Amino acid sequence: MSATHRRVVFVDHCAQLSGAELALARLIAHLPAGTAHVILGEHGPLEDVLRDAGAQVEVLALGDQLSGLPRDRVRSSTAAFSAGASTVAAVRALRQRLRELRPDLVHTNSMKAHLYGGVAGRLAGVPVLWHVRDRLSNDYLPANAVRMMRAGATVIPSGVIANSAATAATIPSRARTWVVPSPIDIDVPTRRADDARPFTVAMVGRLTEWKGQHVFVDAFADAFTDTNARALIIGAPLFGEHDYETQLREQIARRAMTDRIELLGFRHDVPELLAGCDVLVHASVIPEPFGQVVPQGMAAGLAVVASAAGGPAEVITDGVDGVLVPPGDGRRLAEVLRSLASDPTRCAELGESARITARRYAGADVSEDVSKVYQALLPDHMTQCALGPNGNRSRSKVLPRMDREGPHGWQ
Repeated sequence: MSATHRRVVFVDHCAQLSGAELALARLIAHLPAGTAHVILGEHGPLEDVLRDAGAQVEVLALGDQLSGLPRDRVRSSTAAFSAGASTVAAVRALRQRLRELRPDLVHTNSMKAHLYGGVAGRLAGVPVLWHVRDRLSNDYLPANAVRMMRAGATVIPSGVIANSAATAATIPSRARTWVVPSPIDIDVPTRRADDARPFTVAMVGRLTEWKGQHVFVDAFADAFTDTNARALIIGAPLFGEHDYETQLREQIARRAMTDRIELLGFRHDVPELLAGCDVLVHASVIPEPFGQVVPQGMAAGLAVVASAAGGPAEVITDGVDGVLVPPGDGRRLAEVLRSLASDPTRCAELGESARITARRYAGADVSEDVSKVYQALLPDHMTQCALGPNGNRSRSKVLPRMDREGPHGWQ
């Protein structure tokens, strides 16, 4: 993609440092200079991260009614998209700004942005690309939100990027969809072998029940009752989930693990922390859309133990560059952790193979694949503008299938 003729406006309602937003920053860092202009729906720490990545950043603040509506509290099929005057004002303001910026493409990065940003882009006459990082499935989202997003995917965007095949499988087949994984930082500190420190297991991610930190606490306690092994739980609650953090602390105390399991909260030095660990655990109890922490732990040379569902099952080859366990199976997780602790050679071998696999998710390679999606969509711009957002002719057009090795498959 040439920066001289491609200008992309990215839209995200959130400015917190959550997974989707950090993935966006990593993507932008590898796009050609001058490509990315980001419009956020709120002020927050993401602004500086995006600027450091090379993007121009501005904020068009959303009204409280829209910005304060969590996806898991959608109660009707129109609740998230019809949050009163806030939604109307957001669409109008963004449409006007897009008309002023005149980008080649609007690339939306969050569920709310897919809706208000997607409609604003279409009204401004700009093709829209949804970057879907959530499985549109009833086990992951409220049923009403699933219906709304699946319906929107067939009429709003010109195309859709899914972050895994698992995510793509939940997107209606009428939507033109590509599978492109999230980028990670591969130039990170790697595991330091140190016989003096205890066997150390890390878990990284937002504190929320579906991520399975409670499963990990019990599994770790069962596996290492009589050893000096230690665990680090890195991450914080983000979206009104502080009660879960309290429950975790109570669980750790109940299992008599307060001196062995540390809740570290949000940290900026995660790569350095991982370099002092032996194993990374991913314990989501429902299929993860992608699970960036899995390849990130692999890049650090850790043996990764992950739930055998969703994106992580696409990243890890069981027994080769990691270990897969059934979601929510604390007993099996405990068995695997005990096995790895008792076999340092096997643990190191898995970590070395994992480092090789992680190279597939380098930011430069992922951004190249995203650029190919841009190139595939933009030739249709004039046709789609003539037909309108529901034009059947443009949607029936079949893109060339581009098969390639590794995770960057095209659907």
